[in-house]
Amino acid sequence: MTTDTTGTAARDGEPRRGGPADSPFVRACRREPGPHTPVWFMRQAGRSLPEYREIRANVPMLESCRRPELVTEITLQPVRRHGVDAAILFSDIVVPVAAAGIDLDIVPGTGPVVAEPVRTAADVERINPIGRDDVSYVDEAVRLLVAELGDTPLIGFAGAPFTLASYLVEGGPSRTHAKTKALMYGDPELWHALCARLAEVTLAFLRVQVDAGVSAVQLFDSWAGALSEADYRRYVLPHSAHVLAGLADAGVPRIHFGVGTAELLGAMGEAGADVVGVDWRTPLDVATRRIGPDKAVQGNLDPAVLLAPWEVVESQVRRIVDQGRAAPGHVFNLGHGVLPETDPEVLTRVVALVHELSARPAA
Repeated sequence: MTTDTTGTAARDGEPRRGGPADSPFVRACRREPGPHTPVWFMRQAGRSLPEYREIRANVPMLESCRRPELVTEITLQPVRRHGVDAAILFSDIVVPVAAAGIDLDIVPGTGPVVAEPVRTAADVERINPIGRDDVSYVDEAVRLLVAELGDTPLIGFAGAPFTLASYLVEGGPSRTHAKTKALMYGDPELWHALCARLAEVTLAFLRVQVDAGVSAVQLFDSWAGALSEADYRRYVLPHSAHVLAGLADAGVPRIHFGVGTAELLGAMGEAGADVVGVDWRTPLDVATRRIGPDKAVQGNLDPAVLLAPWEVVESQVRRIVDQGRAAPGHVFNLGHGVLPETDPEVLTRVVALVHELSARPAA
């Protein structure tokens, strides 16, 4: 027996509605009307939740990503608590890179740290192709989650080639991306070889998630905002477009997100996603004009607003819901991830408020 994750499987010759593909989240991604504006939060399964901190105690980050039962529980926590319209797989963008043979660790308080940074052609050759067997724990976790979530869609995700390349070249997080840009400008051939290799790893990682049953995928290009539009188009866009094009036949919405990307929104829209995530710096009505009328938008409450008094939070949520009406589809989210010090009760109230403000009468 197989699990129907499409919501449109034929039964007795008739198409059936319902299931994750008919959820408010997927409908918004596809620019279709739904009962309300859907809500989920980047990093919703994480450090703001006391139940997350309890279950993660003494379990290193990479190890926690490789335990399917633990991944399942962590992914479900915000769905139970907040009533969000979608779950996002608990993982990390460097998981597929580690599976590809790169020696790295996620150091608490620092982030991913690479033992031997990638700087030469020989280093690029160390990045191996991956398949389902290399990330079987992700395949298992997705299947467990699809069975548990029922009609609630599950979002798969991966890091985009530029952001992954920056971690590998820098050896860890960077504020300036100086070594990354030095390689990009100084040896374009090597740069493109590195990004092409990472694009294949990313595409394979997302394919595993799609095949296991996720209802949508998000490609995170966290550091793309460090580039000019011209550099983005030359050095990044072809590789992100390769990943997204490789999922064109997957039958699931594709979301593309970056931080500090106000000047890149048009180019990011051209990369091939169905939804473009917008950080808090650009109003959604402005963003949708830059992206174009054939893309939904996602965002874009400043995560720091959640630390303010409720009347401030409510005012900002109302503004974003109103601005989101200018887009052909809107998924309410933050402009980046939930901050660890956020009160979970505020997130729950935001979900309820968005649903209330955007409720539409049944057809």
